[in-house]
Amino acid sequence: MASNDGSLTAQLIFHCRLIPPRPDFAFTMTEEEKKLMGRHADYLRDKLREGVMIMAGPVADPAGPWGLLILRAGSEAEARAVTDGDPVAKSGRGFRYEILPMISTIM
Repeated sequence: MASNDGSLTAQLIFHCRLIPPRPDFAFTMTEEEKKLMGRHADYLRDKLREGVMIMAGPVADPAGPWGLLILRAGSEAEARAVTDGDPVAKSGRGFRYEILPMISTIM
């Protein structure tokens, strides 16, 4: 990927886990929370169009569903900026992201 000065910068892949505010969130969302999740989905679609997001979706964990987000970014700080900009993260409703860099990828 090219930087602003035209030089190439290495892109890393990050596994981001979105932890909802409660284990049964996916099954007990209020109308307001459903609207928030719609804004979350719109935000991620924008990141897909920008080439930052590789994939995202809910994970059917028996302990409680959570969200998976795979990002392409130059650093963990860049990945954190993406997750911090997510409407769910900015909502103050108890969502949080865990971000882990991939050691290697096959693409």
